[in-house]
Amino acid sequence: MTQPLIPLVNLGGDSAEVCGPDGCAVPATHPAATADIPVDAHYDLIIIGSGSGNSIPGPEFDDRSIAIVERGAFGGTCLNVGCIPTKMYVYAADVALETAAATRLGIEAEVTSVDWPGIVSRVFDQRIDPISAGGEAYRRGSETPNIDVYDQHAVFVGERTLRTGQGSKERTISGDQIVIAAGSRPLIPDVIKASGVPFHTNEDIMRLPTQPKSTVIVGGGFIAVEFAHVFDALGTDVTIVTRSPLLRSLDADLGQRFNELAADRFDLRAGRTVTSAEHVEGGVSVRLDDGSTATGEILLVATGRVPNGDQLDLHAGGVAETDGRISVDEFGRSTSAAGVWALGDISSPYMLKHVANAEMRAVRHNLLHPDELQKMPHDFVPSATFTHPQIATVGMTEEQAREAGHNVTVKVQAYGDVAYGWAMEDITGIAKLVADRDTGRLLGAHYMGPQASTLIQQMITVMAFGLDVREVATKQYWIHPALPEVTENALLGLDFSS
Repeated sequence: MTQPLIPLVNLGGDSAEVCGPDGCAVPATHPAATADIPVDAHYDLIIIGSGSGNSIPGPEFDDRSIAIVERGAFGGTCLNVGCIPTKMYVYAADVALETAAATRLGIEAEVTSVDWPGIVSRVFDQRIDPISAGGEAYRRGSETPNIDVYDQHAVFVGERTLRTGQGSKERTISGDQIVIAAGSRPLIPDVIKASGVPFHTNEDIMRLPTQPKSTVIVGGGFIAVEFAHVFDALGTDVTIVTRSPLLRSLDADLGQRFNELAADRFDLRAGRTVTSAEHVEGGVSVRLDDGSTATGEILLVATGRVPNGDQLDLHAGGVAETDGRISVDEFGRSTSAAGVWALGDISSPYMLKHVANAEMRAVRHNLLHPDELQKMPHDFVPSATFTHPQIATVGMTEEQAREAGHNVTVKVQAYGDVAYGWAMEDITGIAKLVADRDTGRLLGAHYMGPQASTLIQQMITVMAFGLDVREVATKQYWIHPALPEVTENALLGLDFSS
């Protein structure tokens, strides 16, 4: 039922200070900032987005009225179309690939069939969709009576004021504080959009009713190589078109090796761009800048993601942004609009779920403790790519460390040179550590091989707590013959003699 209309109180006024990276200043008056806009409901806090933003309200917020605005499925990108479901597919792909390669271990095995609809059902019907629906039901239920859920798209219409929905579902709401955690979406190149060809992105590719016989993947980042691994391992012919080397930000030793392995596994068209695309019988064909073509039953566009700020009419709320990315200071506050915060893909330099979660914890603290603000936690940010081989990195590459002026020592350790590597008959995995020869400080860690995302965790700890790597290898036990001996040997191989 619609609440009585009430005027929006000017909660900052023309004299409200806004603090940014360069200090605090009085913002220029925004036309909407002093207007009395009729609203249907006013809240202490409005949260736009139900990904990491949905984790803000806890018992500490029980005395505050809260609105959560989510136009899509509850749980955001990670739960519904990103991290979690993709890794469920990746695990199936890993098992299939290892089965096909088991002859190196003296085991004759093969994958005789893949139940694609069964995988889709396991991932979404049995896991993801019930969790998403349950999350929304919880926020709408009696357990959180102070929270209202709005399930329509929202845009700013004034200072800390939103219009959500259209027609009979249109509501105007305002808040003392607004947290924007509205995420990002796939970037679609103009040439693909203009062509009118059917295509998929990570947001719908996993729900295909049947497994395609072939696919063309446009893009060379982590989304592209993860889905290339999934489809190839499950039996789909994969062609990758990328204008640069795959995973181009990798340390050179890992990047070169990964691209060589990918070229052996996929039809890799590196250094190529799409100039046109057309719908052909049985699929989609893309023409490349060298005149060649690539054709597949489906086309997957994985050319990156863009923040959703451009869909929120931010200017109407006085919220500064650049190319859809909201400008925030070191504490997560909007640099131009008092009472507005942002976190996750829509504002962060890191489009990673674990970063969004960490930023959420900082913003939650800052909402509760405005006199004891915490900075956004952006030190030693790790990332992992769940392709094959698995890749995980944290810190500087060797090139970055040298460019920064460090006296660098480097060790590249092969998985195959330790006992557990022998057990796996691994011939491609490596760990590379980059350290400062003068201080013993670890500058970067880069893993490519089985369980890379797990092995790197010790090195994240080393960097986060500033441990001296000259002592890390010798002041603790390393279980023999477990795989972490890759890390132990890499640490022992760093040269601090000069």
